[in-house]
Amino acid sequence: MVKVWDLVAIMLIALVPNVLSYDRPGTRKNVVMHPSSDDPLSPEQVHISLVGPDKMRISWITKHSIMPTVIYGTTSGKYEGSANGTSSSYHYMLIYRSGQINDVVIGPLKPNTVYYYKCGGPSSTQEFNFKTPPSQFPINFAVAGDLGTTEWSKSTLDHVSKWEHDVFILPGDLSYADFWQPVWDTFGRMVQPLASKRPWMVTQGNHEVEHIPLLHPQDFTAYNNRWRMPFEESGSTSNLYYSFNVVGVHVIMLGSYTDFEPGSDQYQWLEKDLKSIDRKTTPWLMAVIHAPWYSTNEAHQGEKESVDMKQSMETLLYKARVDLVFAGHVHAYERFNRVYQDKFDKCGPVYINIGDGGNKEGLAKKYRDPTPAISLFREASFGHGQLVVVNATHAQWKWQRNDDDVSVEKDSVWLTSLSADSSCLI
Repeated sequence: MVKVWDLVAIMLIALVPNVLSYDRPGTRKNVVMHPSSDDPLSPEQVHISLVGPDKMRISWITKHSIMPTVIYGTTSGKYEGSANGTSSSYHYMLIYRSGQINDVVIGPLKPNTVYYYKCGGPSSTQEFNFKTPPSQFPINFAVAGDLGTTEWSKSTLDHVSKWEHDVFILPGDLSYADFWQPVWDTFGRMVQPLASKRPWMVTQGNHEVEHIPLLHPQDFTAYNNRWRMPFEESGSTSNLYYSFNVVGVHVIMLGSYTDFEPGSDQYQWLEKDLKSIDRKTTPWLMAVIHAPWYSTNEAHQGEKESVDMKQSMETLLYKARVDLVFAGHVHAYERFNRVYQDKFDKCGPVYINIGDGGNKEGLAKKYRDPTPAISLFREASFGHGQLVVVNATHAQWKWQRNDDDVSVEKDSVWLTSLSADSSCLI
């Protein structure tokens, strides 16, 4: 099997050079994690995600087939609720076959409540728990992109685990499997301690495409099977873009690696989604992409997923008065002022690039000089972000740097919602 994968790796280097398009400094070594149990029915890679206003999707993998059932309740060991779901699996180039991927939606659930649950029904020996988001402000978002499975990734996750957050946002590039499918399993095991306790809302990056001409022509096979997001609930026809509400925040998760031109399905969906927003109900509006529209880093300049998508969609977000746009892709941190069409605009979004979760490719350390006036803070370090939406008008953003194995606050700013600025009302 190893020899086969070695041959595949050689072919991938020739067929898919964009993944290794430039040299980066090295990082800490990759981690390999094996199943914690020999039981083929034991749940692993458990993660949860929001579904509508009061439901949660529970996803997990088993080696053998089971009935996809979740039992749950508000007291440990007592499970008043039960729900069944769906299961699937996938092949990758006829060499790798995933375990059974189970998805079960449970609810309705009470806000700000701890639920205990078992994956697979009463016979399962392992109990998990999660806490639902609150029903009113404040709400806390943890944000980190380009995570990967290195020792830096583990450091970032450890820092996030020590901060009381309600939702985790990941702007693409999850596992960095890069066609080597067992890395997806390591990633699922690595994030389970956090992702089984708080909802993880993700979008795709370039490392999720995993398209190989002739050998595996389908895009996003692993991503779409393993990380199902609530796209149908927002009227989307694709798992690659969707939106959701949580407390008073409307979050739009966009797809940098699917069609985004005017007239495309994603563009038309975004137009419709933006028109449906009630800023009295959700006074905060933020968007998440992978390839950044603004960056002063030398890495990934001029890529169409940044340049063309910005040209297609920037005005839509500006006219909707989006407050924040998070991006990944560039392996460094950068925060911009409120911007529209490359200039300061008090009614434009604050752009934040946070592709610094800990991936295997290392940091992008070269920035363009001199620093443009619209770029307010930039640093090539691994870390994560913390967004506290305090109320309908104010939020605080902090960026925490991984200083060796200590989380250190290096950037902080208070934000005012554009819905509260009378001069920006449309």
